[in-house]
Amino acid sequence: MNVSINVGAGENKMSDIKKSFQDINEVTDRHLHIIWTNADPVTSENMVMMYAKNSMLNGWWDKVTVVLWGAPQKLIFENEAVRAEMELAQDAGVEFSACISCANNLQLTEALEAEGIEVIRWGQKLSLLLQNGKQVITL
Repeated sequence: MNVSINVGAGENKMSDIKKSFQDINEVTDRHLHIIWTNADPVTSENMVMMYAKNSMLNGWWDKVTVVLWGAPQKLIFENEAVRAEMELAQDAGVEFSACISCANNLQLTEALEAEGIEVIRWGQKLSLLLQNGKQVITL
């Protein structure tokens, strides 16, 4: 696989891209990424959290990562029921990560990190997941 890297991007961005590529190579076919982009509490409860949690509890996947992209980042702080479901999913082994650009735009970066949620650049990483045939659900 050929990877193009903009050499003018700066050292930090360059190392982030290299790390994303290394991370993608470590993703197995039994690692599911759920890209969660809407703030509908019904979808959160009845699909995102339910499926993620049950996937781990029933061994359907070895690893599940839910990526909070945009509106869900606000939802978890505004809706106690959604937050409680997220905590149950975490207890079941579901990992949560958030798009740093969205978090910065919403001024939630520090709050997400305080909750133990990884906040990283997801654009490049999502592109690499898709380009390498990894398992991704987008809602």
